Amino acid sequence: MQLRSTFTVSFRALRRNTMRSILTALGIIIGVGAVIAMVSIGNGAKSMVESQIAALGENLILVFSGSITQGGARTGAFGAGTLAVDDAEAIAREVSTVVAVSPEVRAGAQILANGLNWSTQILGEGADYLTIRQWPLAEGLMFTDSDVRSVGKVCVIGQTVASQLFPGGSPVGQTLRIRNQPFRVTGVLAAKGLSVQGADQDDLVIVPYTSLMRRVTKQTMLRSIIVQASSPETMASAQSEIIGLLRQRHHTTDQTDDFTVRTQEEIAQAATATSNTMTLLLGAIAGVSLIVGGIGIMNIMLVSVTERTREIGIRLAVGAHGSEIQLQFLTEAVVLSAFGGLIGILLGIGASELLSSLNHWPTLVSPTVVVSAFLGSAAVGVISGFYPARKASLLDPIDALRYE
Repeated sequence: MQLRSTFTVSFRALRRNTMRSILTALGIIIGVGAVIAMVSIGNGAKSMVESQIAALGENLILVFSGSITQGGARTGAFGAGTLAVDDAEAIAREVSTVVAVSPEVRAGAQILANGLNWSTQILGEGADYLTIRQWPLAEGLMFTDSDVRSVGKVCVIGQTVASQLFPGGSPVGQTLRIRNQPFRVTGVLAAKGLSVQGADQDDLVIVPYTSLMRRVTKQTMLRSIIVQASSPETMASAQSEIIGLLRQRHHTTDQTDDFTVRTQEEIAQAATATSNTMTLLLGAIAGVSLIVGGIGIMNIMLVSVTERTREIGIRLAVGAHGSEIQLQFLTEAVVLSAFGGLIGILLGIGASELLSSLNHWPTLVSPTVVVSAFLGSAAVGVISGFYPARKASLLDPIDALRYE
């Protein structure tokens, strides 16, 4: 029997039991749709994390105050200040692949302006901070190195602080007070929105780190140092040089380091590890639906072989080969699974868009996942249909003709 005739007979057989064919394909439809929707949700979450990490800056290296043990008491990262301003200056001066450095200290404070008050985060940074973070200003200017050296009373504020303390007017040139210390606003940051952890990135005030340390918190040590390498290719060497320099300055080894150095790539890998696991887990759970759909196809095809035993016997008696019978039933199974796969793709994409619209979940439909889900549904059809098709092809014509 020619291939075209095989398809014609297969489609005719499926049309005879339209409702049963649709219900049989439903398992594949749900399976493919679930795989695409679940993986799209996982990919969307991963993409959001990656974009947030990328928003930290370009070629970023972070140096954190590390853990120390003192008097039997142990502290984790940031538990005690172990980085000095001299460390940041040494990195900028001695590491050739570094192009910008910003010492960092942080504090929380209630700030006041225009008779209004607001509790926010205060960041003490260097003049290169916005360049490293690639964070543009909506208006005004960033403070300068001269302001840092002179312990200037100047600041740059986020959009949230601007809206809370200076509603309806420009904050630039205005004065706000941080723990009774007056600071003049020189610029307003462009909005960045929420971070990966859900924190408002625009709810902050940035001042020279010298001003925060000497005028506000009276700190003598840094919380961290933000470093920008010259290129992605030099990040690894810059990291190694910074570690070597700080070990030399702090007289530590890899076993006693009181600091931690992480590159942007390492941070991204750690942040996306959970998303990758979630994506695989969601995809695996949804993939079970495909297996269940395949079992349904095999079950219906076995029923179909039993119902059409006499028809098979007649065809074998008039000269049809067993391979042609096998191809026909296999074709029916593949058609069912392929049809279910196509409908499932539309269902999965639609479900992803609906979830994104209703719940504001980030979703990302990957063409690779769509193609893989369709090929998976076709493979399920071949695997599920092979045994019933093989059973049909091995029927004895005489026994089949006697079957009632």
